Amino acid sequence: MVSGEQQADGAAAGQVRAGRKGRSVRAPRQPAASLPVARVAVEISLPNLDRPFDYLVPDTLAEAAVPGCRVRVRFAGRLTGGYLLERAAASEHEGKLGYLERVVSPEPVLTPEIAGLARAVADRYGGTLADVLRLAIPPRHAAVESRPAQAVQGPAREAPAAEAAQPWDRYEAGLLFLRALADGRSPRAVWSALPGPGWPDEIALAVAAAAASGRGAVIVVPDARDLERLDAALAERLGAGRHVVLSAGLGPAERYRRWLSVARGEVPVVAGTRSAAFAPVADLGLVVLWDEGDDLHAEPRAPYPHAREVLAIRAHRSRAGALIGGFARTAEAALLLSGRWARPLAASRAVVRAAAPNVLHAGDDPELARDEAARSARLPSLALRTARDALATGPVLVQVPRQGYLAAVACERCRTQPRCHCGGPAELPGPAAALRCGWCGADLGRRCATCGHDGLRALITGASRTAEELTRAFPGVPVLTSGGTDVLGHVAAEPAMVVATPGAEPVAAAGYSAAVLLDGWALLGRATLRAAEEALRRWMNAAALVRSSAAGGTVVVVADRGLPAVQALLRWDPATFADRELAARAELRFPPAARMAALTGTEDTIRALLESSTLPRDAEVLGPVPGGEQDPEVIRYLVRVPRSEGADLAAALHAGQAARTARKEAGQLRVQLDPGALV
Repeated sequence: MVSGEQQADGAAAGQVRAGRKGRSVRAPRQPAASLPVARVAVEISLPNLDRPFDYLVPDTLAEAAVPGCRVRVRFAGRLTGGYLLERAAASEHEGKLGYLERVVSPEPVLTPEIAGLARAVADRYGGTLADVLRLAIPPRHAAVESRPAQAVQGPAREAPAAEAAQPWDRYEAGLLFLRALADGRSPRAVWSALPGPGWPDEIALAVAAAAASGRGAVIVVPDARDLERLDAALAERLGAGRHVVLSAGLGPAERYRRWLSVARGEVPVVAGTRSAAFAPVADLGLVVLWDEGDDLHAEPRAPYPHAREVLAIRAHRSRAGALIGGFARTAEAALLLSGRWARPLAASRAVVRAAAPNVLHAGDDPELARDEAARSARLPSLALRTARDALATGPVLVQVPRQGYLAAVACERCRTQPRCHCGGPAELPGPAAALRCGWCGADLGRRCATCGHDGLRALITGASRTAEELTRAFPGVPVLTSGGTDVLGHVAAEPAMVVATPGAEPVAAAGYSAAVLLDGWALLGRATLRAAEEALRRWMNAAALVRSSAAGGTVVVVADRGLPAVQALLRWDPATFADRELAARAELRFPPAARMAALTGTEDTIRALLESSTLPRDAEVLGPVPGGEQDPEVIRYLVRVPRSEGADLAAALHAGQAARTARKEAGQLRVQLDPGALV
């Protein structure tokens, strides 16, 4: 095991090597004592080198080498990129220093606030600063960078008037929240949004209130469809040129152009997906996270930060306001409330009942008296009757958890489920197609390997097969599908059946007249800690697209009525469900009541990491369990600590990875703190 002193000596040795080979051929050698020092965050993701390194700034680069600019330095004999964090008169390093090789661009793309935020995020998740900066700052585009900076387009508008802020007066503390933002204060709220299509306008009003105080805002939404709706609302409330949208679909040049306009202070408001949480907005006054439980907010690249945590850290460090919410609520949001970091922002029960649709359960006693198969049928008679009646006034939404035709099948005669030679499950992509493997795509034919029968029995029905069944059940009614790569943006107000997978539900022009939520068992029965929480979120997001009960909107849910998630949907009460979920996890010591780290790799690499890490006193190591069905050598351990020791756990695992890297140990290893799934 490598001690802290040895790690520091090793890093210093690396710095000396960089210094010996780092003399710029473009700059004359000068006495080192007369030159200023640049502290550089080198773009190297090795944990044992996760610290700034000092380089001398030659006179030829003194003017261009400003804090925040991109530079090139020699590190271990190689030219490496980095960011100049700060200038200093002298270095604490006693060895020989190298010189800055060159300044890539004098544009200060890394602000002190984002540098501090990136360091805090890296520390929370046990990652490196270089990995977080890679997420925070887009690649450089020289042609875009060469254009001159422009002034902010148009003055900030005044705070929304009382009549303009009407959507917020439906919430018990809504107008107080807007007034606090407009006065330059920084309220923090967990928002339970009322059902309906108005959430983009409500966010735009909150942003307008913050902008009226002369401050900027950052809004993060899950996907491009939400971003499109929010963009239109911001343009209407803020005026032209007051905000930009950042998304991966823009292309590298356009995205960098918009990002640079924010970094230069030309635009005070940014809306985007998860990477926009790091947008360098000056004088930040408000951060907003919409649909905070969506798994798209979790970054799939190291160190795997979640946008909710990034924005919470940023709001705390910048003393900015925060608005975190959606139609549903997670246990993490409930924890923010229980710790008094934020306050609830919700409507009264009377207002909720008036805004929400009428939610019915297919297995209620009156329905059982009318239809004995109400609890077992996939499309019970209540759902069919509701859809038929609702089609007279508008479109009907049908939510199906799975894509495809038949996601799982069995032999019609012997009930054997076919499997591929790789162990993958069989699926049927179409009515006349052959079975194929869901993992490797191999053709499996149609004949059962056990009894030779070629008949199939559907176990899990997908959206395509559901659309086929509805076409026969409602002849003459258009049946549309939305999901996968073919997602509809909007549907007209004319009668139609819209079959959509969760998250792909299009917005109806005047709201859906009804919705049917099928196959609740498929969502609730998933082997994950968040199954019930995620099922409720998907149901509420779909039900929120339906007209209110006063306008005749009805939702039918096909699931076990006794489950807490179903009860929360029937009452439209996500807050109580989240509080109950948090209490249950605290009793079982599950996140977010506790901090956990998932270690995935081979047995040898994980044991080497644990031996190199000085875990907190109360750490509990759980495992091993198989880490993946397709690689039997991969296993997974969980390390659990009380929430108060979460920072110590992250630091210990970072130090353990640094020790392994310094010893140049090979082997597959992934360390993820606060993983979205524990199995």
